[in-house]
Amino acid sequence: MPIISRGFHGRRPESGHKLPPGQYETFDFPVLSAGPTPRVTHDDWEFTVTTEDGTQHRWDWARLMALPTERPTVDLHCVTKWSKFGTRWEGVSLDVLLEDVETEAEFALVHSYGGYTTNLPLEDLLDGKAWIAHRYDGEDLGAEHGGPARLLVPHLYLWKSAKWVRGIQLLLQDEPGFWESAGYHDYGDPWREQRYQGD
Repeated sequence: MPIISRGFHGRRPESGHKLPPGQYETFDFPVLSAGPTPRVTHDDWEFTVTTEDGTQHRWDWARLMALPTERPTVDLHCVTKWSKFGTRWEGVSLDVLLEDVETEAEFALVHSYGGYTTNLPLEDLLDGKAWIAHRYDGEDLGAEHGGPARLLVPHLYLWKSAKWVRGIQLLLQDEPGFWESAGYHDYGDPWREQRYQGD
């Protein structure tokens, strides 16, 4: 049975941003995790992309830090109904990491330290839509928010932005992740309010 930890600080007045249906704005950064927070050092951290034929592409922390970074400012929308606008991140685009990966896969299953998984179409990781983020608001990403590195896919509900990311498995057929197996939506578009299967 997963442990759900909550760092919820309540509602605040809206600032005029456009909210997806069913959401409210928060100025805090709530922390919700399915289980204990993994503590992964930079020395131990590794990120692996595994293709459908088993070929692996690996990056340790030094190799990730040597790659060009981007600094996206994005809005976050959590399936628990809070939204946070204008969050500032730094990380490596998945376009860079997947540039030399040969694959026919259309789906991705993301793996995290601690055992969490989530699935999404591969195209949602490309064309400037996703990053491996390692800094937030000008500082190294804290463990409570997924540090040392997390996936950032801001156009989908935040559960798709897997904390403590350690790898992506490329698949020819979709395979549900942790919350998707528990009834959450396979895609998770906040603007279509795709919270659960059947939405």
